[in-house]
Amino acid sequence: MRVLLKGGQVYRDGAFVLADVAVRKGLVEAVSPQMTPRPGDRILDFTNCYLLPGFADVHVHLREPGFSYKETIESGTLAAARGGYGAVCAMPNVKPAPDCMKNLQVQLDLIKKEAKIPVYPYGAITVGQKGGGELADFTALAPHVCAFSDDGRGVQSGEVMELAMRAVKRTGKLIAAHCEDESLLRGGYIHDGPYARRYGHAGICSESETAQVRRDLALAAKTGCPYHVCHVSAKETVAAIREAKKAGLDVSCETAPHYLLLTDADLQEEGRFKMNPPIREQADRDTLIEGILDGTVDMIATDHAPHSFDEKNKGLEGSLMGVVGLECAFRVLYSRLVRKEKILTLEKLAQLMSVNPRKRFGLPGGITEGRRADITAVDPEKTGIIEPEEFFSLGRATPFAGWETAGDIAMTMTGGRIVWMSQERS
Repeated sequence: MRVLLKGGQVYRDGAFVLADVAVRKGLVEAVSPQMTPRPGDRILDFTNCYLLPGFADVHVHLREPGFSYKETIESGTLAAARGGYGAVCAMPNVKPAPDCMKNLQVQLDLIKKEAKIPVYPYGAITVGQKGGGELADFTALAPHVCAFSDDGRGVQSGEVMELAMRAVKRTGKLIAAHCEDESLLRGGYIHDGPYARRYGHAGICSESETAQVRRDLALAAKTGCPYHVCHVSAKETVAAIREAKKAGLDVSCETAPHYLLLTDADLQEEGRFKMNPPIREQADRDTLIEGILDGTVDMIATDHAPHSFDEKNKGLEGSLMGVVGLECAFRVLYSRLVRKEKILTLEKLAQLMSVNPRKRFGLPGGITEGRRADITAVDPEKTGIIEPEEFFSLGRATPFAGWETAGDIAMTMTGGRIVWMSQERS
């Protein structure tokens, strides 16, 4: 059966055009104005909606295997579909860590059985994901993973990172680094800024992120390994990446919605405001936005990191690091940066959330004839409130709880399958 998506503003080559989209056998069959329905077509009316390439999140924690009380592959991918995501990349801080094929296979089997959208796992950089010591089996893992990362902690040894870069380069994959110099943390758990000093919290300095980024950029220049910086939060990091790109390094980076929309002036004494790296100051937010506008920051990822209620209900000091984001990322970004502040266009947001991550990480799909049909429909005028208790995710901790938003996800399609449809259209 052919599915005909009628009347939407379709994202094509960096702009929106009024067109119909025909989907058949999992692929985009045609994109054209005013297509005539055929007998047997399933017709979906998306008049006054935008049709975007399905969002792709390259930084998600699905917690399985090993920590299913926090999230499962099923609940996490349902949350992703509801948030407009047609693909996610799953970070390797699971148990067992995917440092060899035997361990990765446990995760792959769960993905095959439970995932509602495509999930592309990361392989670990080090054995046990310990940030040092023996390297993972890159050669065996490479055909089955999107990239390599030890996300959750930084690789502390420059020698280990150099060896990893040389080995990963031979596989054709890239390294996605959680950059954090643990010697500079000094027990901190929020940004070392005005809020921490005012209320007596231990602060995390920006240099703990930037120092390791600078080290890795030098190693990437030395080895030629493709390199990606996870969850950039600090203005100094943006500057370092900008210079590396000017020098011609094969480097990319991501930031997250909370760093673009919040500062430490927005902090409250609740675990839902605690993540790693932390929300920083206004100057950092301003620089991140500048980095998005000039192309230094390539993409937006959620760093969706669910924990149990008890783990996030111990205030800023006692709660675990991490917040959820899959079900609200587009809504808060669109409402604030596109509609309210008019910093971004919807076209730019589509590049940041879909086009650029898919291109950098080699993920298939989009709205082009012959490609896998990964399509997200957005109703720009549908409003709502971020209500975590209604999330599909098992995690509920988000700093955006209670935000009024526009831009509802009307439909998510991946591989031609509709994996989410809003109640108004089902």
